[in-house]
Amino acid sequence: MSNIGIIGCGWLGSRIAEKLSDGHTLYCTTTSPDKVEGFNAKGYHPAIIDFDKEDKTQDQSVWNAPDSLEILIVTVTLSGKRMDDAILEKRFRNLSSFIGDFKGQLFFMSSTGVYPDLSEVFTEDDLQPEQVPGENMIRARYPKANVLRLGGLMGDSRLLSRYRISATELPVNHIHYADIAAVVEKMISLHSEGKLYNVVAPLHPSKAAVISAQQNGPDQELHEPKGRTISSSRLIEDLNYQFIFPDPRFFHV
Repeated sequence: MSNIGIIGCGWLGSRIAEKLSDGHTLYCTTTSPDKVEGFNAKGYHPAIIDFDKEDKTQDQSVWNAPDSLEILIVTVTLSGKRMDDAILEKRFRNLSSFIGDFKGQLFFMSSTGVYPDLSEVFTEDDLQPEQVPGENMIRARYPKANVLRLGGLMGDSRLLSRYRISATELPVNHIHYADIAAVVEKMISLHSEGKLYNVVAPLHPSKAAVISAQQNGPDQELHEPKGRTISSSRLIEDLNYQFIFPDPRFFHV
């Protein structure tokens, strides 16, 4: 059993917590007072922390867990093409002040949105953390941190068919939350450090095919159109990982 902290127990963080709650002691942060009672009921030891506030000290006594944690998972967004530099710097400054010189196993969630909008296949080698401002801050402060570049987050009520979508002929780069949680769990068991992975379902059907499947359209043979495609080959090979949901057309099944 390990003591695990989840900083940012929102849509994704809460689902990772569900996966790891069996056999581990969990601590979490949230920005929402409405979630505290539910997290307490689940035994997550929650604290209300907002890393975008000006005061970087924020009474750390409300969550003194970092000193007792062996594993820390940060889902607070630190990357994205549309993130303002000042917001990013303040958020990371507050976050790093909060967790201090953490020496345990550390995970940061990034995004495949850091890759250029080009009709190519991208691997981790095409964009090093030093070229991504948020990831560069992470690696400079925590060189052994694992950085996971997540595809479009899907699962449960998050279905592509529920959104207004353009360019439906292009391929998707999606990931089911269950696979994110399973990848983190496997990396914990392997004591992974300093890794950079694209966490994206290995199949890339078109947006139109995904929407059709979710709307109970006729079964179609998988066709992967040309377009911006993020490869998860390194993750699959390094971790010998088999995806729970390899095909985004069937995330809803």
